[in-house]
Amino acid sequence: MVSHNKPTGHNIPHQSARTEEMTKEIDPRPSIAVYPGTFDPITMGHVDIINRALNLFDKVIVAVAVNSAKDPVFTLAERIKMIEDSFRDRERIQVSSVKGLLVDYAYRQNARAIVRGIRAVSDFDYEFQLALMNRKLQREVESVFLMPGFRWIYISSSIIKDAARNGGNVSDLVPPHVNEMLKEKFASRS
Repeated sequence: MVSHNKPTGHNIPHQSARTEEMTKEIDPRPSIAVYPGTFDPITMGHVDIINRALNLFDKVIVAVAVNSAKDPVFTLAERIKMIEDSFRDRERIQVSSVKGLLVDYAYRQNARAIVRGIRAVSDFDYEFQLALMNRKLQREVESVFLMPGFRWIYISSSIIKDAARNGGNVSDLVPPHVNEMLKEKFASRS
């Protein structure tokens, strides 16, 4: 009688590294991702990426960067509040500030991944370099690149601030409370 059972990777004496990788056990811990940025301000593109990340991970930590190289329009506290108000009653989202190496922060949070939004090919080169450096520094944390929906591909916080600063209507590009904060901020500067 001929057996039609296929051998498993465990029965082959010269099992390759590829087969070993395929038979690794899945980590049972909740999957956590860190989505970093300056969020000055949060845009509908950011909201879209966070929602996409929630389809892949159990929890998303939105890490608001304290970046001394940038001069944000909104304070750190205002940016954190904007994000918290955008995701009120969403228990799977946590918002915090981060200073220092992001990959170390992600590792301390038990995150499996750092999520980065990619709008265009021009973003990819820079993000690819960051991902490789993060991998060198902390191999346990992966980089995941997500594209926003097509309607958000062209927007960035910088473009939105420039438009709002000059009286442009950005109400459909940011959450409603952020639009009001932009109006207040730039009215006080004129």
